[in-house]
Amino acid sequence: MITVYLGSFITMDERAPRVEAVAVNDSRIAAIGTLAEVEAQLGDVSYQVDSTTFASATVTPGLIDQHLHPILGASTLASEVIAIEDWVLPDRTFKAATSQDQYRSRLVEALTKLDQTDPGNTEIFFSWGYHELWHGSLNRTYLDQIAPKRPIVIWQRSCHEWYLNTAATDLIGITEAQQSGHGDASEMVDWPGGHWWEQGMNLLLPALTPHLLTPELMIRGLTQMVSYLHRNGVTAYNEPGALFTPDLWKLYQAILGADDTPFNSFFLVDGRAQVDNGVPLDQTIADTERQIALAPPGSGKLEFFDHQIKLFADGAIISQLMQMRQPYLDVDGNPDPKHVGAWLISPEHLRQRVSLFWKAGYQIHCHVNGDAGLDVLLDALEDAMREHPRTDHRCVIVHFANSTPEQIQRIARLGLLVSANPYYTTQFADMYGQIGLGPERADEMVRSASVLAQGIGLSFHSDLPMGPSSPLGFMWCAVNRSTVSGRVAAPAERISVHEALRAVTIEAAFSWRKEEELGSIWPGKRATFTALAEDPYSVNPMHLRDITVLGTFFEGRWFPLTS
Repeated sequence: MITVYLGSFITMDERAPRVEAVAVNDSRIAAIGTLAEVEAQLGDVSYQVDSTTFASATVTPGLIDQHLHPILGASTLASEVIAIEDWVLPDRTFKAATSQDQYRSRLVEALTKLDQTDPGNTEIFFSWGYHELWHGSLNRTYLDQIAPKRPIVIWQRSCHEWYLNTAATDLIGITEAQQSGHGDASEMVDWPGGHWWEQGMNLLLPALTPHLLTPELMIRGLTQMVSYLHRNGVTAYNEPGALFTPDLWKLYQAILGADDTPFNSFFLVDGRAQVDNGVPLDQTIADTERQIALAPPGSGKLEFFDHQIKLFADGAIISQLMQMRQPYLDVDGNPDPKHVGAWLISPEHLRQRVSLFWKAGYQIHCHVNGDAGLDVLLDALEDAMREHPRTDHRCVIVHFANSTPEQIQRIARLGLLVSANPYYTTQFADMYGQIGLGPERADEMVRSASVLAQGIGLSFHSDLPMGPSSPLGFMWCAVNRSTVSGRVAAPAERISVHEALRAVTIEAAFSWRKEEELGSIWPGKRATFTALAEDPYSVNPMHLRDITVLGTFFEGRWFPLTS
């Protein structure tokens, strides 16, 4: 039976920007328009009218988070979160710790509580959210002091760094000798300090992961994440750079693919892992196809993007390890020669992989944060385009923290897309203006208006847990560019509500080659919507992130939210 839903529908299609009636046949949209227009389109086909489900709602296309990490989101948010911002989860809110005193007090308090329930020191204390610029220095000596017997594992806010005490390194069975002699990776390990970062993590994680990311934690974390994404109106996301085993895929199918999970999970193969694992260049395409075959295209809620790949350039912005053209600055505004960026894939390996996947017809998504990192990526892409011209390649610049106006013009000339994280500006511009980037570079992070002015497709993502997975929150960040202190960072880079809504609907779908299925409300597309308590075009822009999500409508089924 076809159901005609009445309400206020924002279609994100300029042919009919707003309609009052949408006919749904099973999981697809059958017709849109006024009620009379829809009835005329349906003709003699029987239907029923539903005037109550969306009576008090403004309905948008299903909101999209273009890029997040389910394993990272599940594991970090299932830990003891002590971060620089509030994290509002379905059954608990972790309040922010914004100073060293607050962080250390919360850390000791959580350890004391664990000691009461586990006095034998058998359980690992696992916390995520630490950041040196807010929380001060952290090292093995301090962690040993507060917990000489209990293993402590601290995951830095960026997820690109780890800190362990001696009890933890003893538990997982690693030694200083084992961490030495591995080239660049060993240069990113401070054994006396108990600190691993970027490539150095490759020497830590094989021993740490079995002790930490247990099946029990993954089940609890993924289940929590399903509720979290639903509450924020997310109906589809992409995990860019996915590593899988058959057992992990079964876990994803059981939780993310469950009948009552109201969103799509899409996946990309991780090109960095291929480099780190020593996959020979001539075997890289075959390795990619093997991973994609774990979930053939069209296999349900979980789907690998065929002929798409995730590559990586420079380090994490949240660790200030992006590669910058100009030096990092110290607290006095002077160049800091000790502060340098990192490469996740060396420029040589990046150029090789870009060339390889480009020639094979793949759509390339590449993580890049610094303007010097962006130079390397753009050079590699331009060389590939010159040698093997292609049309409709839709290569995506991912994160897009630091850039110059000239680079944006080059992005436009090369026909690239941008998927940016507007949360960077809101959360980090104030602190990075004081140390690291300086005021001008910090405020101009994520140049959204400049991208749109050049006609470049722009989508938004959270990179969860780098930022909260809240499309309304992304919109708020991009429209207002309001920082933690309440000031506006680079006002000229603010964009309109309409442009921001496009970035979490049709532009995100386009960046995945899913625009014929998702991103707008139009006949033939999937009947997937997000219902809001207020109209995003009518509210004060500063209220965008506070709009209540009433529920989501996923492929013809209504999933309401309860307070």
